[in-house]
Amino acid sequence: MSQLPQNVFCFVSGKNWKLSLGELTSYFEARELQFEVWEFSRSFFTIKTQVPLEQSIIDNLGGTLKIAKVSAFIPTELLTSAFLKEDKHAKQELKTLFPLGPLSNKIPASSSGKLTFGVSVYWSDPTFRQAGTRAQRFLGSAIKNELKEQDKKARFMGFPRDRENPQLTPVEVLKQGLIENHAEILLCIGKRETAVGATIAVHNPFEFQKRDIEKPVQRKIFGISPRVAKIMVNLTHCVPGKVFLDPFCGVGTLLMEALLEQAKVVGIDINRWCVDSAKRNLDWVSHEYSLADASYVVLQGDVRKISSKIGNDVDCIATEPDLGPALRELPTTHYAQEIIQNLRPLFEDFLDESYEIMRSGGYLAVVTPFIRTRSGSPVTMNIQEVAQSIGFAPVKPYQKTAFLKEASEFPLRNMSSFIDMDERHKIGREISVFRKP
Repeated sequence: MSQLPQNVFCFVSGKNWKLSLGELTSYFEARELQFEVWEFSRSFFTIKTQVPLEQSIIDNLGGTLKIAKVSAFIPTELLTSAFLKEDKHAKQELKTLFPLGPLSNKIPASSSGKLTFGVSVYWSDPTFRQAGTRAQRFLGSAIKNELKEQDKKARFMGFPRDRENPQLTPVEVLKQGLIENHAEILLCIGKRETAVGATIAVHNPFEFQKRDIEKPVQRKIFGISPRVAKIMVNLTHCVPGKVFLDPFCGVGTLLMEALLEQAKVVGIDINRWCVDSAKRNLDWVSHEYSLADASYVVLQGDVRKISSKIGNDVDCIATEPDLGPALRELPTTHYAQEIIQNLRPLFEDFLDESYEIMRSGGYLAVVTPFIRTRSGSPVTMNIQEVAQSIGFAPVKPYQKTAFLKEASEFPLRNMSSFIDMDERHKIGREISVFRKP
């Protein structure tokens, strides 16, 4: 078992792991938190930080489901022997390497009845899917025996038979009080090493749902979700005190998430109904979350003339402009290209104006349409060239020193945009990030 530095954490990602990792690295960089990414996969990231992380960090992230403090690393080769090859000697060795004492010591004794604890297993290699349940039961049994030796009565939380993966949902963790009791153990099986630790924070879906369906004014057809809005705000390196702008603000979903980060929020929309709606929603979130010093204003105006509306002191811009007409069926490639061409002048004017009002060092995250077509080849706007001709520099979140150790294994290091869309959608989001030098 390798020696473990003090501050190593596993972050379980949401469904779009590339976007989740991009958000996480932007969040750390904006707060000047030193970090190294030791492992990255579709399901989790193992990250070493220079300082301890607070549990509340997860409230500021849209793409992270769980955070666990790592207690030990175990060679993945040993788990391969134990659960894929069913090697009994490997299983016996695992019992000596699992940090059973440190993990179970933190789980308190129940004053009445049995305390509930759970184990969730994540993996970078999909071949472990078939062995995940066996590993989960093995670790759960070992922890239960350790608790028994400490005279602690405990109930190992199982799963419904139709559960595809041996993983507790955030809702289950919250409802069972597993965070408060240090009672969810995570086994994150990496390429070379497997991290074992206790969950310290979990995504609260009820808060995002609250901001989605309880805000005074909603716009379901053209609306961006609070989760994606939170991610985009973080991609702009938005921190308290920064001036944040959404020049296509709609009903203010992006503005609300920026306000929760204690930014100075400015919204602009050409539609008077949107302006009034965004104001109502900002008033609501300010009151609902007791934001005593909330600073926000929403103005009516054309994005082509925003430099005449506000000064040139904007630090962060995140926005979702018009993505084209609602489509009932997949379009032809020709029609999709026509949609893009009709929208392009609006985006070009927006980029021009954004450059004028943004401070040097500021960040911009913008959504452009990603259109599926009947041919199977998507049609996109590809605004990288336009943005660079104006003066913006594309941000490549994975091209950092934090990733250099595994750069040769990570072909996405040159990626400069993220695709976010469900299978049922015909037009998705391509999120590009730029910086004004």
